[in-house]
Amino acid sequence: MGRFVNQTVFIASALVIVIIVAVGAIFPQGFGDIAGRLLNATTYYFGWFYLISVFGFVIFLFTLAFSKYGKIRLGPQDSRPTYSFFSWVSMLLAAGFGVGLVFYGMAEPMSHYIQPPYGDFEGATPEAARYAIQYSFFNWGIHQWAAFSVVGLIIAYYQFRKGQAGMVSNVLSSVTAKRPKIRKLGPVLDIFAVVATVMGVATSIGLAVLQINGGLNAVFGVSESVMWQFIIMGAMFVCYMISTTTGLDKGIKYLSNLNLALCFALMFYVLFTGPTVAILETITLGIGDYLQNFIGMSLRMSPFEDSEWASTWTIFYWAWVIAWSPFVGTFVARISRGRTIKEYVFGVLIVPPLLACLWIGVFGGAAIQMELTGDAGLAQATQDNLTSALFQMFDLMPFSNVLSVVALFLIFIFLVTSADSATYIVSQMTDNGSLNPPLVKRIIWGVLIAAICLTLLSAGGENGLKGLQSAAVLSALPFTFILYGMILVMIRELRADRKAMLTALYRRHSETPVGADAFEAETLADEDRYRRAPDVKNRRINPR
Repeated sequence: MGRFVNQTVFIASALVIVIIVAVGAIFPQGFGDIAGRLLNATTYYFGWFYLISVFGFVIFLFTLAFSKYGKIRLGPQDSRPTYSFFSWVSMLLAAGFGVGLVFYGMAEPMSHYIQPPYGDFEGATPEAARYAIQYSFFNWGIHQWAAFSVVGLIIAYYQFRKGQAGMVSNVLSSVTAKRPKIRKLGPVLDIFAVVATVMGVATSIGLAVLQINGGLNAVFGVSESVMWQFIIMGAMFVCYMISTTTGLDKGIKYLSNLNLALCFALMFYVLFTGPTVAILETITLGIGDYLQNFIGMSLRMSPFEDSEWASTWTIFYWAWVIAWSPFVGTFVARISRGRTIKEYVFGVLIVPPLLACLWIGVFGGAAIQMELTGDAGLAQATQDNLTSALFQMFDLMPFSNVLSVVALFLIFIFLVTSADSATYIVSQMTDNGSLNPPLVKRIIWGVLIAAICLTLLSAGGENGLKGLQSAAVLSALPFTFILYGMILVMIRELRADRKAMLTALYRRHSETPVGADAFEAETLADEDRYRRAPDVKNRRINPR
């Protein structure tokens, strides 16, 4: 029965995706317009709901980390992390940020500098520059990782602690088990997650191919054409198929480590060859403004003024990360086995956002400083062509051609790791959450994702891809309610888990009792440490 469900999810999700892509390829303009209008209506009517939900996810995660459940491990209580901290963070960045941060790290602050958020300041002024960094930090900071973190934490808990398949339907099975009619919707939830993931990944890869083509045009004069986009896509397909065959512990891990090393190298070069002091001051001021206005930015709307800024930027971002949370969350869960809940929350919610803020502070701060101290033309370049603005900034720095080549290589490797991790996770989703899905399925999904990109690029170009992106983001609204259900189930399971551990420990050590507070503390510590405690035999019991 389980195998039949596996194939049902696999076949049904593939058919749904093929149908959607076919419609997008045949009617790219109409498909994009309809999806865009639906997305605009959703963000207009439910923008407040997205803001409250994502802020609530942040509160839930930090509360959980500091609670009595923080020491529970995502796996057996005596387990240890599978990956080193550096490899773990590298893979988090590869899956969660990818190529977007490379392009928007400079372009988004410059966009906000030209048109400040909510129209609070006049554009292209020192006040607008400060605001631009503050809101760029906010959009790429803790909130963006909240939805990823919630899904990843819950799936990792069920997969490694409970020994169940890491599927959305499995997490909610305890709720649907008592309701046979609702239980039948389990595969539908998995299909829903797969379709949203594939559409989102295909869109990101397709848009990044267009961006690489723009970068090649800016650096080497290569034409921006379908032929070159097919060549770029073909080269990337070969690379991520090779990486896919090597597995998670080699391909994705090694490429992610290379990515992070290149990111640091490029970032430090710009820091020390650019306006170093101004960049460091920008980062310091930006972090201060971000922390000081954290709650206000989290819940800011514009009901008394006509401003579409939040819908265009923050609300769209939050909808996008919720839509992507099944993919990124499942991947984050897969690489987080053995970490405590507290370690997981602080690692995922602090380290990647901090690195993102450093990247934005360096590239965005350097670009804005160049624009303020002299007309560098970067503001106009960002408005004219987002794909080539970063390379025009490099033209103002020493060894510009080398910088551009390194940036293009970094973007390409990010794309390969994103596509590789996506094929792995989608294969896992369509194989009942298997930690090692069959190579055949990974290859099939890799081919299908590449085919989606090529079809839409040849038929509708950026319009077709944007339509697919809008359709993917529309899935965020229903999935937000699914996330609420997953959180409630997680809280209930944690309470039962902790109670079971207390009971088991009490029974094992009933002849060597301990005080109530120490008893609870020891429960969440390693059992071998409990046995090694020198005074354990001298304690008296007083269980609650």
